[in-house]
Amino acid sequence: MQIKTSIKPKVAFICVHNSCRSQIAEAISKLIANDIFESYSAGTEIKSNINPDAVRLVNQKYGVNMEETQYNKLIKDIPEPDILITMGCNVVCPYIPCQYSEDCGLQDPTGKNDEEFLLIINKIENNIRDLMCKLQ
Repeated sequence: MQIKTSIKPKVAFICVHNSCRSQIAEAISKLIANDIFESYSAGTEIKSNINPDAVRLVNQKYGVNMEETQYNKLIKDIPEPDILITMGCNVVCPYIPCQYSEDCGLQDPTGKNDEEFLLIINKIENNIRDLMCKLQ
């Protein structure tokens, strides 16, 4: 399936607290898909910081320090997206106008061991690569 959007679409990764999965998706997208789409993450509520395990493991795996390049944001703090990706929070998100949306259905790795966390990080990367293919 091809997704037809603006020249460089805006992709929003949405999760309740914008502290873990959505932040990971923003970081990986900016690293591997920046030439294809603009990446944003946000939440319906926010926590005071990005999950420390997410920060540590993304830094180890990709060399990206999310604490230096990203911050927690509410949906109202990002541009209106062309593409909306919800991370799988099992809650009803507010209506956000967009041209295309999908849900990743990912479990929150918060509080789990590094192996479980890395499985989610790898799934997020695979989902981003799939989205890249849909947009090319």
